[in-house]
Amino acid sequence: MNQLSSASFSDSKKHYEILDGLRGVAAVLVVMFHIFETFTLGDNVKQIINHGYLAVDFFFVLSGFVIGYAYDDRWNKMTIGGFFKRRLIRLHPMIIIAMIIGAATYYLQDCQYFPFIQETPVWKLLLVMLIGFTLIPVGGSLEIRGWTEMHPLNGPAWTLFFEYIGNVLYGLFVRKFSKTLLAILVILAGAALVHLSVKQGDVIGGWSVAPEQLRIGFTRLLYPFFAGLLLSRLVKPGKIKNAFLWCSLLLIIVFAVPRIGGYDHKWMNGLYVAVSIIFIFPLIVYMGASGKVTGKFSSKLCRFLGDISYPIYIIHYPFIYMYTAWVVNNRTYLEEASAGAILTLVLVSVLTLVVSIAVAWVSFKFYDVPVRNWLAKRLMKSQYN
Repeated sequence: MNQLSSASFSDSKKHYEILDGLRGVAAVLVVMFHIFETFTLGDNVKQIINHGYLAVDFFFVLSGFVIGYAYDDRWNKMTIGGFFKRRLIRLHPMIIIAMIIGAATYYLQDCQYFPFIQETPVWKLLLVMLIGFTLIPVGGSLEIRGWTEMHPLNGPAWTLFFEYIGNVLYGLFVRKFSKTLLAILVILAGAALVHLSVKQGDVIGGWSVAPEQLRIGFTRLLYPFFAGLLLSRLVKPGKIKNAFLWCSLLLIIVFAVPRIGGYDHKWMNGLYVAVSIIFIFPLIVYMGASGKVTGKFSSKLCRFLGDISYPIYIIHYPFIYMYTAWVVNNRTYLEEASAGAILTLVLVSVLTLVVSIAVAWVSFKFYDVPVRNWLAKRLMKSQYN
């Protein structure tokens, strides 16, 4: 069987290996961010890898850039249906397996943080899973966790919901925009992003169907996604040495910076967040596109990170739910802070990360690629269908 590219169905186009690798770096940092988040009790000031949630916004910039690069010059031959088929083939198989993993581990996540697990019958769990397969958000009547998530079996799926919206907007309308009109859209979206981040102190949110959460979700989507698209149209990649190293370091620094301004001056952190999304992330994407992977190790590393980037992002959160439940249910022991408790905590934390990476790789290798190959062979009868 002909194996498809690790990161996308880009047909015969050159692949940006470094961008794939950077997507993997960000995805692994997200898992670490969520592991540490378990101990903050919602206090964002105390969060380690404090700005790890910005990986979502970085992914949107990457998506917009790659979409523009892969599809902008094909619309004279490619149909809208063909475009949507390609995006569904690329994204949807992992959504299905992610919901299955979420359902399979659901009753292992029982703790006081998830108050609805004990009272949720199997039929309701299976119904939420089936709806999750479609990525259609669920409302309060199907709340089975207690966190008001639009996808309670797999929280981060909310970002794929907005990713699909970005793809639909591009396919139906924005692909036809001139550079000037697209720039106006990006400026307006950027202004909305600045307003949100400065007012709120961050851009955390978007995972619920509540009106305020939907507003946050759309605000987080529109600027980075279409800024990435505009970047692909305006800028030709240059030549930057050691681009993967420098871009990875920049990402780590942006994510790891502690919350600025503390509890009293949240606008300061909001300004940092806005600058990161509006300027630093497009710069990182440009640098990554301008670099070249040299050496077998670097090539294998970028390829591996690219391979697991989407799978680990979309499948890791059920394991975070389980990890959270373990921490909560063993809080008395862990609060002793004895050598044994600390060692146990470290081992379980590392195990959560390793399991997430391993399941992502297995899912990619033995499920995602074969399924995408099978779907492409049957649904894409011609190159530009």
